[in-house]
Parts: sequence; C-alpha cells; structure tokens
Amino acid sequence: MKKLFLSLLIAVVGFSGLVSRAAEAPPAKADPTIDQRVADLEAYVNNVARGADAADAKVKSNVSGAGPGHNAFQMVCAALVLFMTLPGLFLFYGGLVRKKNILSVVAQCFGIAGMVTLMWWAFGYSFVFGDGSSPWIGSFSKFAFLAGVDSNPNTNYSYWVSQNVFSMYQLMFAIITPALIVGAIAERMKFSAVLAFVALWMVVVYFPLAHAVWGIDGAMNGVWNAKASIKAIDFAGGTVVHMSSGWSALVLCLILGPRLGFGKTNMAPHGMLMCAIGTGMLWVGWYGFNAGSAVAADGVAANAFTTTTIAAAVASFVWPMVEWLVKGKPSILGFCSGAVAGLVVVTPACGFVNMTGAVIIGVLAGIVPYLACAYLKPLLKYDDALDTFGVHAVGGTLGALLTGFLATADVNSNLTTNLKDIVGKTLWLEQLKAMGITIVLSIVATAVIAYIVKAVIGLRPTEEGETIGLDLTDHGEEGYHG
Repeated sequence: MKKLFLSLLIAVVGFSGLVSRAAEAPPAKADPTIDQRVADLEAYVNNVARGADAADAKVKSNVSGAGPGHNAFQMVCAALVLFMTLPGLFLFYGGLVRKKNILSVVAQCFGIAGMVTLMWWAFGYSFVFGDGSSPWIGSFSKFAFLAGVDSNPNTNYSYWVSQNVFSMYQLMFAIITPALIVGAIAERMKFSAVLAFVALWMVVVYFPLAHAVWGIDGAMNGVWNAKASIKAIDFAGGTVVHMSSGWSALVLCLILGPRLGFGKTNMAPHGMLMCAIGTGMLWVGWYGFNAGSAVAADGVAANAFTTTTIAAAVASFVWPMVEWLVKGKPSILGFCSGAVAGLVVVTPACGFVNMTGAVIIGVLAGIVPYLACAYLKPLLKYDDALDTFGVHAVGGTLGALLTGFLATADVNSNLTTNLKDIVGKTLWLEQLKAMGITIVLSIVATAVIAYIVKAVIGLRPTEEGETIGLDLTDHGEEGYHG
C-alpha cells in the first residue's frame, strides 16, 4: 500500500512539474506551410531575408543557418583575396625590387598577414563590424576574440553567409591593405619597424575607416545607414583600402627618405617576369576582392565581376599605348601597372556602374596614374619605390570620385534604399567629403605613427645593412645563390 501511495505521489508531482514547465515555455513556432517553405527558398535564391527571420515571426523555417551556395562563393572569394597578398603581391613587388631585397618583401607580406590576423581575432573584427558603439569606430567588446562569431549569418551584413566566413573574408582585406604600403618603402625600412608601424596604423587608420565606410551604422555608409552623416559609397575599398594605404605610403616614404644612391645608382627591377606573374595573380584574386564584396553569389556580384574585367583589361592596354606614344615602346611594366591601376580605380565602383562606366574608368585608369608615376614623381623627387602612391593613392582617389558620377541604380537597386535622391545628381559631393576625411586621417596618423616608431626603435637599417640588402640584414637569407 505504501509503495502504491508513493508511486501515485511521484506521478502527481512529476506531472505537475511538466505542466508548470509547459506553462512557462514560450509557444513553439508552427511548422511552415508549403507556401512558406517555397518563400524561404525564393529568399535564398534572391538573397533576401527569410520571413521566418523576422523578430515577430510565428512560423519556424526549415531552411536554417547559412545558404550553402552563397557560403561556398564567399569562402572561395576569401581565398582569392588572400591569394592576392600571398603570393600575388609579394611576387609583383618582389620582381620590382633589386634581388638583394626580394626576401624582405616576402617576409613583410607574411609578417603582416600573421600579425593582422591576431589583431583581427582579438579586437579588429569587433572594431570594424561590432555596431552600436559609434559611427566612427565599432564596439571593442561585441565580437572580441571572435566570441559569438559562428556559422550563423550576421544579418546586418548578409542573410545567407556565415558570420565566421564573412569575418575571414574581411580579414583578407585587413591583411592586404597595409601590405600595399610596403611598395613605397621597399628596400629601406627595417622589418621590426614595418611591423610596429602596421600594428599602430591598423588601430588608428584602417579599423576606424573600415567601420565608418562599411559598418552597418558607419558615418560614411551611405548605402545602408540612413543616418550616415556622409552619404558616400565604396563597394570594395577605394577609400578604405587604396586611398588609405596610398596616401599613407607617400607620407611614410617622405619621412623615411630616399634609398641610398637614389637617382644615382641603377635600381631597375631584377625580375620583370616575376612581376608579370604576380600581376596575373593579382588580377585573378581581384575577382574575389570585387565580386566577393557583394557578399552573395547574386546579380550585383555578377556585375562587379564583369566591370572589373573590362576596366582592368582596358587600363592594361591604355597605359602601354600611352607609353608607346610618349617613349616609343610599350613596356611589360606598363602592361602590369595598367592592369593594377584599372583594378584599383574600378574597385569602389564595380558594383555600382555599368559596362560603359567600366570602359570610362579603364581609359582614365590607364592615363591618370601613368602621368602621376611618369611625371609627378620625378618632378617632386619623392622615392616611392614601387609606385604605391601613383597607382593606389591617385588611382583610388580617382576611382572614388568617378564612382560618384557613374554609379547607377540600374545595376544595383540598393542605391535606391537611402540614396535615391542624390544618385546621378550630388553623390559626387558626398564622395569628395569621404575622400577628404580619408586623406586627412591617413596623412596625419601616418606622420604621428612614423615619428613614434622612429623615436622608439628607428625606421631604417644602418647604411651598411641597406647596402648589403635587407634579405641578409633582417633575415639572414638570400633569395638567389650562384
């Protein structure tokens, strides 16, 4: 009898607990109807939000997490952007330096890649894409140490790409941007000084600028932030990547001073074939850079892919044709420089302009940066060793301005979200504002950082070390034997 009573008592208590928990639990979302399931698939194909993702949605979705096609596209694009730096950029730059300094360029690219990755993990991603802190700098803690950055999408930036994939894609931009600066100061800046400078520069220049331009609440994100104080646009990095690195490169090379023997010693590239191979790698990788900035395998990415091809090809043809007219021969360096210039100038515009706009960009990219490299540099006598300023600063600035004139909602309907009243009208004025802020920030910050590093550890090797070459001086190795 006691056993029966205890059994009944336990059953009653257990049942009451289940009832209590059921009462406390929120009501389960209903299974979707066939129409809702089809709508989810249509949202995936069209790269828009699922209805079930809405905060007040009462129906769960059978399509959960990221979309495999968009995710795969973004992972490939991330790999392509890394391919631009390792090995594309170090082969492009490495071929242009003297053979005693080729390994120093390789080491600087690898060193920057590793150091920036650690910074990105610790706080960089949070600074750029952690919203809610400020329109000029993201949250330090929201995604610190990539906490919470998992395989689910961050719908501020993509409905169908995992946030961890998105973060790795953006990391590749953070790696290549300071690596571009290496071209201006090649052959004469210590490895330790390069790393110290880049570490500070990322915090003061890149992270705030990237947040302002690409952060969902960024001050210069005209496409997505209705409250942006400057309604500018930058599809893949005209201001964030090319202008910031290019203008910083000019200031740094001026503070550093020219290479020993500059203007007196032959400093011709030691390996133009290597430079040409690096250029081809950069061009291929740039599809990840530009098309991938759509953060989806959609029509906007397709447009960026196409305009990137046209602008690069046209500029790669125009630059050496101008050389042919002026100097009598089209050089391989002209083909390479033209291709890179075309890619630089189209970068901020590629997802916003049509094919004719891409041709205009290509023609101007083959002329204006050429004039900067061939005439402005000798006139002002600054030692921009590998023409980082002439191609990236001049080209990036040109591209940002042209984007303001050539952008059209016909190829990217996102331009009608917050900018329909200024696209095709006064958008170029907003571009000028963003360009001005980028230039001032880059110049002032670079000067301050460079003098700090110079005072603490010094910028240059000894004259003997520079004469021997940075390969042996900094790394104890040689790129070539025999």
